[in-house]
Amino acid sequence: MKIEFIGAAQEVTGSKHLLTTDAGKRILLDCGMFQGKGLETDAMNRHLGFDPTQIDHLILSHAHIDHSGLIPYIYKKGFRGSVITTAATRDLCALMLADSAFIQELDAKYYNKKAARKHLPLIKPIYQLSDAERCMDLFVGIGYNYRFHIDNTVSVQFFNAGHMLGSAVVCLEVKEWGKTTRIAFTGDIGRPENALLRTPEAFPQCDYLISEATYGNRLHVPEPEVEQQLTRIVHETCVEKGGKLLIPSFSVGRTQEIVFVLNKLYNEHKLPHIDVFVDSPLSMNATNVFRLYTDSMNDSVKHSILFDDDPFGFNSLHYIKNVEDSKALNSYDKPCIIIAASGMLEAGRIKHHVSNNIANASTTILIVGYCTPTSLGARLQQKGLKTISIFGEEHPVRAKIEVMEVFSGHADYAEMIAYLRCQDPKLIRQTFLVHGDPDVLLDYREKLKEQGFGDVVIPAPFNTFEIG
Repeated sequence: MKIEFIGAAQEVTGSKHLLTTDAGKRILLDCGMFQGKGLETDAMNRHLGFDPTQIDHLILSHAHIDHSGLIPYIYKKGFRGSVITTAATRDLCALMLADSAFIQELDAKYYNKKAARKHLPLIKPIYQLSDAERCMDLFVGIGYNYRFHIDNTVSVQFFNAGHMLGSAVVCLEVKEWGKTTRIAFTGDIGRPENALLRTPEAFPQCDYLISEATYGNRLHVPEPEVEQQLTRIVHETCVEKGGKLLIPSFSVGRTQEIVFVLNKLYNEHKLPHIDVFVDSPLSMNATNVFRLYTDSMNDSVKHSILFDDDPFGFNSLHYIKNVEDSKALNSYDKPCIIIAASGMLEAGRIKHHVSNNIANASTTILIVGYCTPTSLGARLQQKGLKTISIFGEEHPVRAKIEVMEVFSGHADYAEMIAYLRCQDPKLIRQTFLVHGDPDVLLDYREKLKEQGFGDVVIPAPFNTFEIG
């Protein structure tokens, strides 16, 4: 059996790992979209590096677009195998993949309108809404800890990874030549403490480990209590300066965490009398999915529901659905909070809000999660930044940039190592590190070796390894 690392190899996006058994069965782990790589992104997403018609099964760790976003594209290119994932991930993908298609169509229309005036080549979306809708017929949703037999040689189990609703460590057992090989793929590992979700759960001993390494050389900086810090930023921006607080946030997971905290502050009369806008149809629909899976929530949320039947809603909170209402926020002249996707500021409504408000000194832009180094969200965090290009136009940077990593969905290296202690490293034949920048991967490899992990490999794109 062999495994080929196609995406998220020495980078943090485009997760795709192809397992081929000796019998010729081809199983793809994740099918993520590359994001935040500038002009390279489109070409990298269109040139897959494999034939979708030859993939038998796709096993999906979670619904984030950098792990799931190309499923409609491979469907468009002929993939008709099953997509095996958790039930919550299936429900979220129904929303997120359609939203991805909609954003692509909208961004292409916006870009082409400008390109036509400059006589530049026009672009087409990678896939359309119809592809995102039709590919959902391939999804099979199963519960955590249940062993699902793909056939008589391959089975899969999912264990809660605590990264987002439905996220899972994928544990495969492959029987060949009279022996069983156990492969674990972490997907993305969540933090031990999360505003909404349960702590990541241990997974069974594996022979081969594929582990993410996003924060493999970083520790989350100890921060003030999240409620205290968020209250300060809201007060400084909306009360003292009378401005807008813009929060770029992933529509699924991060947004619900922030809304949950704001809801708590509202109930405790700590939130100023200002409007809070969640400017994302996806966030609104995803929040309804969260309401269906309270069993995946932590004890704090379950306790909150005893006294508040809707922890994701309060009187001054408004979910914005249509484009006209979103555009109207540009002329909204009262202090407010606007939460919108995408979290890395690479696309979506938040990019327009930042473009329209970044020159205003009363504005604060609050970064609440990891941003790839080339993304707009990362570039905004550069010290001494005076101007920045958004939609091809230069803007003066007068807004205040704040960062709160407490909302990060990724464990840092100490938290990841603590989590991986559920494994006996001496029994792991090889560990493959993915989903990390090159320097981060090198640092994390050394940290794992110090913990007794022996053969730790950093695959390059399209590297193939014999396992089993």
